[in-house]
Amino acid sequence: MRGISVGRTALAGIVCALAMLAGPALAAKRVALVIGNNDYRNVPKLQKAVNDARTMGDTLRQLGFSVMVAENQTRQDFSRTLLAFDRQIEAGDTAFFFYAGHGFEIAGQNYLLPTDVPAATEGQEELVRDASILADRIVERLQNRKARTSILVLDACRNNPFERKGTRAVAGGAGLAPMIELPEGVFSVFSAGPRQTALDRLSDNDSNPNSVFTRIFAKELLQPGENMVRVAQRTRRIVSEMADTVRHKQVPVYFDQMVDDVFLNGLAKAAQPKPAPTEPAPKIAALTPVAPLKPPSNEALNAPIANFSRHNGGWTVVFSIADPALGISWRMDENGEFKETGFLDTLDQRTRKRMPNPAIELPADAPAATIQMRYVDANGEMKGPFPIRFDPDAALIRDQRKILDMTATSWLSFRQFNGLLVYYTHLMSYRCAIREVKIGIDSSVPDRTLKMPPCDPRDPVAIPSNATPYLKLPPATKTVSVELTYRDGSVSEIKSFRR
Repeated sequence: MRGISVGRTALAGIVCALAMLAGPALAAKRVALVIGNNDYRNVPKLQKAVNDARTMGDTLRQLGFSVMVAENQTRQDFSRTLLAFDRQIEAGDTAFFFYAGHGFEIAGQNYLLPTDVPAATEGQEELVRDASILADRIVERLQNRKARTSILVLDACRNNPFERKGTRAVAGGAGLAPMIELPEGVFSVFSAGPRQTALDRLSDNDSNPNSVFTRIFAKELLQPGENMVRVAQRTRRIVSEMADTVRHKQVPVYFDQMVDDVFLNGLAKAAQPKPAPTEPAPKIAALTPVAPLKPPSNEALNAPIANFSRHNGGWTVVFSIADPALGISWRMDENGEFKETGFLDTLDQRTRKRMPNPAIELPADAPAATIQMRYVDANGEMKGPFPIRFDPDAALIRDQRKILDMTATSWLSFRQFNGLLVYYTHLMSYRCAIREVKIGIDSSVPDRTLKMPPCDPRDPVAIPSNATPYLKLPPATKTVSVELTYRDGSVSEIKSFRR
């Protein structure tokens, strides 16, 4: 079945990718296998799978991959092609596998269908298994070849290809099952969420030769200086928005098992003489847009840095100084006398003297200003003053973002009280750093937006009395996934919480 609302089942796949960031790692090569299957003999033919494979092949060549392209593979052809690909991969390589064609899920496992897969009816699941390629097995092969990063993208999320009028189909559903339990070094991307189908086209007038997912994914791969997480996030947002225009649900998802950030086009960006312009930070609640903090122009090599932390009583500012210090003093802007921070009841082993207090307190309503800070070094010489910029809006967001990153296991909690509840009090307490929270109930695809009260910079951690920090769940709920979009537009990894 093909059409506007039914589209190709696209499994966008598993991306094991090597971080191409520096020196010795660049010695490893990049190899790719791209397969597109259109001409099925016993199940419905496809129109764009071969085009998708060719587009991806061209894209990967631009990214420095040595690319093998295979089209309309039978089961025997498929096996021989995979064997040839195996021989191209050496330890430490980046391996990229792309497949466009029919895919099918049986009992939670995903199978890639060769062009000669037999027609099957109810009870013939083993026939399909034996005649197809197990997606998990491809991951294993890449791991066995010791590829440091393996990229497997499967554009294969169509409807059940075995459905026939008047017959009972093989047991399986539309879309593909999530591939969550991946080994280290694998980054998986699906062009549509579990049990979703992916669009070939947006309308009968859509003349683009590629599926909706592939046309966006290939373009995002070429964006200079973007890591794979960012590529997946941007692809998900654009594809989802495009599908919404025709009232279709298609939300690409990804699962990150990478050790390092993976930049497939990072070197191209580094070679650019001018940095790419940054998008202005979006506005949220009563906060003004946040400008990135810039180091002062007259900062010395050993200039101190400051960490700002917001609490109910106001601000705590902690100075970090590389040198041992005998005393610390400060003032706001250029006005007034310098104030001593005092001393701690602790001896500094480097100076054998009492350690100066590295922290100061500021009121909650302290305006943006420049803190002038100076210190006396171990030789008794005065260093500074050093200007440290204090921007309360930016500092609040950075502080809360840091807390959220460090406490990700506490984002959600379950409780039984007149039914099953999931609490997101923790997220609400640090909402000033968050633009949007989405959750998925018994789904790895967060597709429901949680309502959050606006941020109150005067008392940012307090939860309003009229806010409801929990959501009632169906009694049989097993898991809830959650994803945060931060104020700067970046998106967290999808976290899963089990009862």
